[in-house]
Amino acid sequence: MFTLVLVGLVVGGLVYFLVQGRKKRVLTVEDGWWGAGAPPDGAEDVTIRPFKITTSDEELEDLHRRIDQTRPVASLEDSQFLYGFNSQYLEKVISYWRNDFNWKQQVDKLNQYPHFKTNIEGIDVHYLHVKPKNVPQGKTAIPLIMVHGWPGSFYEFFGVIPLLTEPSDPDDLVFEVVCPSIPGYGFSEGPHKKGFNSVCAANIFLKLMKRLGFQQFYAQGGDWGWLITTNMAQLEPKSVKGLHVNFFPASKPSPLMVLSMVLGQHFPNLFGFTDTDVRGIFPCKEKILVETIKESGYMHIQATKPDTVGRGLNDSPVGLATYILEKFSTWTNRDFRNLNDGGLTRKFSLDDLLTNVMIYWVAQCIIPSMRFYKENLSKGLDAPHARIPVKVPTGIASFPNELVHSPRLWAEQKYHNIVTFTYMARGGHFAAMEEPQLMAEDIQKFTKEVEKEKK
Repeated sequence: MFTLVLVGLVVGGLVYFLVQGRKKRVLTVEDGWWGAGAPPDGAEDVTIRPFKITTSDEELEDLHRRIDQTRPVASLEDSQFLYGFNSQYLEKVISYWRNDFNWKQQVDKLNQYPHFKTNIEGIDVHYLHVKPKNVPQGKTAIPLIMVHGWPGSFYEFFGVIPLLTEPSDPDDLVFEVVCPSIPGYGFSEGPHKKGFNSVCAANIFLKLMKRLGFQQFYAQGGDWGWLITTNMAQLEPKSVKGLHVNFFPASKPSPLMVLSMVLGQHFPNLFGFTDTDVRGIFPCKEKILVETIKESGYMHIQATKPDTVGRGLNDSPVGLATYILEKFSTWTNRDFRNLNDGGLTRKFSLDDLLTNVMIYWVAQCIIPSMRFYKENLSKGLDAPHARIPVKVPTGIASFPNELVHSPRLWAEQKYHNIVTFTYMARGGHFAAMEEPQLMAEDIQKFTKEVEKEKK
């Protein structure tokens, strides 16, 4: 039955391809107004304002009071993380959060890099702007925007930023890094109106980079950051010198892609599949369909009624931490579902994990961050950008424990100018946070190739 369905998709996709293939495809977007009420008269405020993260004793007292009032629920026996976050291990995380975690110290760490806000299309956009302290003679700092996803934040990039702005190898490129918070995430204001999707976010980040004086720059992203930076490259390919992504699910299956799913296990060389590809996608029913169903329940909730569950998470710090941290377990390595502690501290420290949770807590951004799913998915998967190829030079880092494995052949259906495609040695969905050194090395490799070609 599964094979018949795939064959049907091949035939249907071929008909669609023949009908649509000759049409010119250009992604466009209109400027929006996402602030409350009607846009004001007069010129847009383009002021860039320094921003500093702060906290208070009152904020911490409220947090601790809510943690103290949580009501424990026992997990089923021998359930590990198979039913979600294991309650027995959760008690240890809560105890650490309540008694040992030092939020004030983490706030100082967050403020080690310069933060700013600027108003674009009616909402305040928060971002880090990290300039290299020293640029060797004869070199120029290369501007790079790095965009996070859900349930992450700009904090995911704290390990990779110094590796890019202050590289130890004198032969490496030096980057000037901009890390914005997606509107509705972190300390960026959430949209006040419906319809703010990835293309709207891409348009805002293009405006941000131009406001900072960058007419051309590189872009990097994973999770939603993958889609936003991809949309940036589609909207203004002359502005995006190169695109680097570490998450690249097939947004619209092509006939060739579907055919490779039918025949690729038996004829891998025909489709350029490596042993890594074969292990990652076959059997397709289990690796692609079943695994996706297992791990996408949250997506259906957030793409339909985000405000309902979001309200509970916004009120309960323990509920919020449980919801977010479970993703840092399973999305880092699906085998961590079989561990009593979810493998959380095998790749991350509790301080780093709880710092990310605290950004969601103090900014009260869980609901607007979840709404981003509804805005992007509620109208189906056939958005205009899904049908438009990316022509700018592209670098792809394929991490082995990513949610869904995508071979180069599949990536080429969307990205028509792949300069580097790297099978990474280790790492999962939160690659920049989990493996900052590997991420920095691959960004260096890709950017060097693009710069060499442009000379």
